[in-house]
Amino acid sequence: MISRVRQGMVSRRLLLLAGLALAGLAGLPAGHSRVTAQEASNAGDLWVHYPGGSGPGQGKHIVLIAGDEEYRSEEALPMLAKILAVRHGFDCTVLFSINPQDGSIDPENQTNIPGLQKLDSADLMVIATRFRDIPDDEMKHIDQFVHSGKPIIGLRTATHAFNVKRNPDSKYAEYDFSSSKWPGGFGQQVLGDTWISHHGNHKFESTRGVINDKWKDHPILRGVHDVWGPTDVYGIANLGSDADVLLFGQVLTGMKPADPPVAGPKNEPMMPLFWTRSFTGREGKTSRVVCTTMGAAVDFECEDLRRAFVNSVFWGLGLEDKIPERANVEYVGEFKPTFYGFGAQQKGIKPASHRLQAQ
Repeated sequence: MISRVRQGMVSRRLLLLAGLALAGLAGLPAGHSRVTAQEASNAGDLWVHYPGGSGPGQGKHIVLIAGDEEYRSEEALPMLAKILAVRHGFDCTVLFSINPQDGSIDPENQTNIPGLQKLDSADLMVIATRFRDIPDDEMKHIDQFVHSGKPIIGLRTATHAFNVKRNPDSKYAEYDFSSSKWPGGFGQQVLGDTWISHHGNHKFESTRGVINDKWKDHPILRGVHDVWGPTDVYGIANLGSDADVLLFGQVLTGMKPADPPVAGPKNEPMMPLFWTRSFTGREGKTSRVVCTTMGAAVDFECEDLRRAFVNSVFWGLGLEDKIPERANVEYVGEFKPTFYGFGAQQKGIKPASHRLQAQ
C-alpha cells in the first residue's frame, strides 16, 4: 500500500507531466498562457540563423531584415538566406517584426525587430522593411551599419523602409521616408529613391525586367535572362545619374509572364527596376548599394530574380570574380509563398519554423 506521502508525490508528478504535455501541445511553456519576448529571446527564437558552410561566401555574415505588411518579406528572406548559406557558404541571420507578447512573426508590428545588434558583426545588410518605427536604442545598429561603408541591398518597400512618427525627437528621424532634413530619408539618400507611386496598375499589371544593354555584362546580370514578377512597377522620380540601372521595369497588360507590354507613356520610357549605386556615409566610408523595386515573396519564384539577388550579394562584398556563369539558386526545402496583400500573412508562425530541416 502506497503511503500518503508517496501518493502525494506521485500525484504532483502526474500533474506536472500533464501540464508539460498540455504546454507542449499548445507550443507554450508550462504554467504560461503566452510566451513573452524575453522567454523567446532566452530560447534564441526571435530570429533564425543559417550557419555558412564551405563555398565562396565562407566567413561572410549577412543579416537580412524582414518587416513589411504586404509583400511577405517574412517568407522571402528565410528562403533567400537558406540559398546563400547552403548553396554558397554565407553565414546568414534573418530578423523579423515580432509580436512581443507571444514571440510570433507579426509584420504588422512596426516597432519591434529583435536582433538588430547582429548588424554589428555583419558584412552585408539586406533590408525589406516598410514604414518601420524602431526605438532609438535599436535603430542605432542600423545607423551604424549604414555609415560603415559595408554593402546594402534594398528590396521593394525598402525605398520607404522607415516612418518615424511616434518619436519626432528621435535621433534617427532623418531616416523617415518623408524627411526634409535628409530629403527622402533612407530610401532616397542611401538606396536612390523613396516611395513615389504604383506606376503599374497594382494587382492588374505585372512586371517584366528588361536588361539595360549598357550593363548587359555587369556581374550581377551573369546568368540572368528572364525576369518577371506579379508585382507592379514602382514609380521612380529621384534616382540620380550616379546609379547604374541594370534592369528596367516594363509594365505588362496582365498578370501572366506572356502578357504583352502596355502601349503608351507607361513604358516610354520604362522605369528603373534594378540598379546599383554607391553611398558615402558621414565618416567618408563608401558602400556598394543594390536596390530593386521588385521583391515580393511571389516575385522570387522567378529563378533569374533569385539569381540576380545572389549575384548582388557577391558583387556587394567585392566577390564578383566568384560569381559563376549560372549561380545555383535552387530552393533549399519547400517554398510556397503567400500571394501579396495586406492582412494575408500566415499568423502564429514562429521564427523557429524557418530553421533548416534535416536533408
